[in-house]
Amino acid sequence: MRSTTLPPAIVLTAGLGTRLSPLTLVRAKPAVPVVGIPLVLRLLRWLADQGVQSVVLNLHHLPDTITRVVGQGDGTALQVRYSWEQTILGSAGGPRWALSLLDRRFFVINGDTLTDLDLSDLQQTHDRSNADITLATTDHPDSSRYGGVEVNKAGLAVRFCPAGVPSQHFVGVQLVESSVFQGLAEGTPAATIGGVYDLLLARGPGRIATHHIDGNFYDVGTPADYLAASLEISRQEGHDRLPTGNRNRIHPTAVLTRTILWDEVVIGEHCQLTDCIVADGVTLPSHTIASRMVIIATPGGPLHVSLDHSRY
Repeated sequence: MRSTTLPPAIVLTAGLGTRLSPLTLVRAKPAVPVVGIPLVLRLLRWLADQGVQSVVLNLHHLPDTITRVVGQGDGTALQVRYSWEQTILGSAGGPRWALSLLDRRFFVINGDTLTDLDLSDLQQTHDRSNADITLATTDHPDSSRYGGVEVNKAGLAVRFCPAGVPSQHFVGVQLVESSVFQGLAEGTPAATIGGVYDLLLARGPGRIATHHIDGNFYDVGTPADYLAASLEISRQEGHDRLPTGNRNRIHPTAVLTRTILWDEVVIGEHCQLTDCIVADGVTLPSHTIASRMVIIATPGGPLHVSLDHSRY
C-alpha cells in the first residue's frame, strides 16, 4: 500500500444493472464474481492499494448481495460506509445524498469498471487543471457502440457525444469537487452526463478536465463483456481455467470450456458448456449442451438466455 493518502471515494453500486440482465436478477452487478472475486472487492482492494482510506458504497438493488461480501470493509484496510437509497438517485443524485459521508473533494468510481489507472496521477491532473471535475478517459474502444467525450487540445471536455462520433471514452473514474453537487436538491434523482455536467459545459470549457490513460480498462456492462473481461483477467493472473465458484458439484464427464460458474451449481454427467455463464443455484440435467448462454435458476428450472441478446 502507498504511503500517500488520497481523497475518499464513492463507488456507485446502487443501479439495477439492466445491461447485465438476467444475471442482475440474482446479484447486484458489483457483486458478480470476476475470476472468483466479487467485482466490488476488486475495486475496494484497488482503491486501498493506492492510498484511499475511506469509501462510501451507495445501495438500492439487491443490497444484501453487496453487504454480505463487503461487510464493514474488514480485510480491505478501508473504512467502508453505506449510503442507502430508497429510490435510485442516479450518478449525480447518489453523490449528493452521500455528501455528508465524503469530503470537499472525492473520487467517483463506477461500480462496473475495472482499471489499473494511477489515482495519484489523476489527482495531479486535476490540481493542474483547476477544474471542478476531472474524468479519466482512454482512446475509444468502439465509438459506434458507446458515446464519449469530445476533448480539446488543452485536455478539457467540450461536450458529451452520442455513439458514432469520434471521441474519448470515459472509463468510469473521476475526481470531483463537492461544490458540483451541493446545489442539487437532496434526495432527488439527477444525472452527471446528460444532466449536471452538460449544464456545466454549456457555460464554456474549463469546468471539466480529462486525464488520458493508456492502461488496462475492462467494462463488465453486458454478459458478453463480463465473460470477455473475466477470460482476459484470468489469463493475466495466470489461471489455467476460470474458477468454478463455491459449493459446486460438477460431474467428471462434464466438459466446461471458457465458462463461468457462480455458487451452488450442479452440472450433470456429459454436459457440454462453451462460453456460458451459470448463475447461483442452477442445476443442469445430464447431457445439457449449451453455447454462449446465460443460465439462471428459476422455479420452473434453468432459464437459458443468449449471451449476445441477454437483456431480460
